[in-house]
Amino acid sequence: MDKVSYTLACTAIGALLAGCGGDGGSSGDGGPSVPDAPALQISVLGNRADLVSGGQAMVEVRIPDASPTRFEQVRMVLNGRDVTSAFAVRANGRYMGLVEGLAEGGNQLVARSGDGATAHLAIKNHPIGGPLISGAQVGYWECTTKVANPTPANPDLGDPLDDKCNIKAPVFRYQYRTVNGQFAAYDPARPPAPEQIARTTTDEGKTVPYIVRIERGVINRGKYDIAYLANPDDPAKGWTPYARPASWNGKLHWKFGSGCEYGRTQGNPGSVLDDVALSRGFMVASSEMTQYGTHCNDVTSAETVMMIKEHITENYGEIRFTMADGNSGGAHQQHLHASNYPGLLQGLLPGDGWQDTWTTGREFADCGLLKRFYDARRTAGAAFTVMEKAHVNGHVYDQVCEGPANVNMASRTPFYLDPTVGGAGCGTHWNVWSTSNLAGIRCTLQDFNIAVFGPRDQTGYAKSPIDNTGILYGFRAVNEGKISPEQFVMLNEQIGGYDINGQWQASRMAADPGAAEIAHRSGRVAHGRYLGEVAIIQSIGFNVQEEHYDFRGYVIRNRILREHGDYSNHVIWRYKSMPPDYAARRFDAMNEWLTRVEADKSGKTLREKIVANKPAIAVDACWRADVGQWSTDPDYCNTGANPTSASSVAGSGAAAVYSPGVDEWPVFRDTRVAAGEGLASDIMKCQLKPLSRTDFAVVFSNDQWSRLRAVFPAGVCDYAKPGVGQEAPEPWQSFMDGPGGKPLGAAPASAPGEGA
Repeated sequence: MDKVSYTLACTAIGALLAGCGGDGGSSGDGGPSVPDAPALQISVLGNRADLVSGGQAMVEVRIPDASPTRFEQVRMVLNGRDVTSAFAVRANGRYMGLVEGLAEGGNQLVARSGDGATAHLAIKNHPIGGPLISGAQVGYWECTTKVANPTPANPDLGDPLDDKCNIKAPVFRYQYRTVNGQFAAYDPARPPAPEQIARTTTDEGKTVPYIVRIERGVINRGKYDIAYLANPDDPAKGWTPYARPASWNGKLHWKFGSGCEYGRTQGNPGSVLDDVALSRGFMVASSEMTQYGTHCNDVTSAETVMMIKEHITENYGEIRFTMADGNSGGAHQQHLHASNYPGLLQGLLPGDGWQDTWTTGREFADCGLLKRFYDARRTAGAAFTVMEKAHVNGHVYDQVCEGPANVNMASRTPFYLDPTVGGAGCGTHWNVWSTSNLAGIRCTLQDFNIAVFGPRDQTGYAKSPIDNTGILYGFRAVNEGKISPEQFVMLNEQIGGYDINGQWQASRMAADPGAAEIAHRSGRVAHGRYLGEVAIIQSIGFNVQEEHYDFRGYVIRNRILREHGDYSNHVIWRYKSMPPDYAARRFDAMNEWLTRVEADKSGKTLREKIVANKPAIAVDACWRADVGQWSTDPDYCNTGANPTSASSVAGSGAAAVYSPGVDEWPVFRDTRVAAGEGLASDIMKCQLKPLSRTDFAVVFSNDQWSRLRAVFPAGVCDYAKPGVGQEAPEPWQSFMDGPGGKPLGAAPASAPGEGA
């Protein structure tokens, strides 16, 4: 947990988020103590006390103000073993120590003083290879720590010690910033001349040589990198966690990676050579387990962030707050972590939309089905026009669903649903699933997340929450007269669904029993409750032609709006061409925002502090490249929660297509909103109601109506009701007790006495 005043630590929610040591006021369960002796208080720093990993924990002991106890009187005992020598009053005036030698599983840490004050805290330690909260880890897993031909970006970590790819110790490498503004390899044994090394001034006003030290190790089976401005006194050495040097401002910036693939081989972290962050004194971190392009599992991603932040606290010092950025799959992760594991991140800088993994996954399936239908109509000589398809799909342009691979959805549908196609080495693995190799690795999103969803039956295939039962594809289009009633009926008759192996079927898709409920209850659909308690600057590059289209950012806005009545913590910046110094503008705005919140010592709630401390620059805006300036006019920039889709049209008849002008910023919709769902677009499986003529603004013939009734014998989606199992997820879900998830509940707290 980050050391920020606004985490509300030691309140009910703060203890849940931070692993706060508690107020020492609980009765405890044992141990004699002197009556009326003020209780000591023990806290684990950097994580919850029940989520510690790697056999060590950074611990602080506090003495109540009313107590006559002095720190030198306090003795610390771990599982009956004296560990007092690890503790001391540090330069910051706090009594802290790194407790090592924790047993795997439960541990008891006791503080005793000569005047009878006592306290105990239960600490649960997990292996550094995981898991802590993510449940059973996927196999097969191939280690790549041994690198035959190391490079500055891919160092040799040595042979793995076990099947979790653990290594003997992290390795360090170095870069420096040249006076010409480039990164170059730095050899501490043969450093370049000082005049060749740039200098940088951190946001604390400390000027230091711009030399970057990068730690690479393995945590939670994944390689990680941690980069920071090297210790000015000796670039080749780190420092103690009790006194950071001038080069680190105590802040962390996390780099989340894009994509969504299911690799079973260790990859490399994303680049941590972020000049904007490093030059301001931030530590920058990344892990292959937070690169969705190799590891598309948001629970494991959150778990990895948590473990590495604990590692940073124990080796470098407490983190003031954590910012994050990342596009596409990197946006998925930011939204999901803030929604499900509050306190893990304080500021989000998502780009390229993507609200979460599963509600966008619905649309990959929809687009595959829609393309198949459109192709069949074209072959039959009754093609839908681009505009007709746009209105059915909700997008401005048919290519959003149908275009080339890696940028549009129909071509990537198999990567989500077909067990033989997954990327990142999964689909090409020697033991990939096939109809003749039923025990092989299945390359689907749900199978990679089987610890979340569980098996559907004796086959061992994972449950899937994907469902299109009751969906009236083209509902808004037919009611607005954009397609004919006959086109609407044909579409819904013929669209069909996919089976569990990603193969088309004539019947609609039905989520496996309990799967939609798990998706919502466990938090796989990003929810607005805790998304309203982080600062967000959403970057939206104007996009009408491929899968990262603009509306995805507005989905997050609407989810926050529904829960909080406003979206004051959510800022949208739009652009059609890259604004100058854009990365620095976003970063500095978020840094200022969080620093101001950190300094707010008022009694406001966390959300109130975030809203009250927004810097002037943190407002909805769009970059007008034609005049070279930012506009903050919400009508011009079209940044409201229900933005207009109004746009100019080029061409006519079958050749017509939406073509926004320079001063038009339309926001189109997704396939489910086009089918009648609300702007939060977050229902995995809808509740049903009877098909009714009164829901339509057009007249169907009796034959057409009979055909529709045959398509929907159980009814159609009732969007006046929540989805099946749609409820706000409880935070800090764990899957260690099996699929489905269970909230961890309150963190262990310090209590008087010596415990059992």
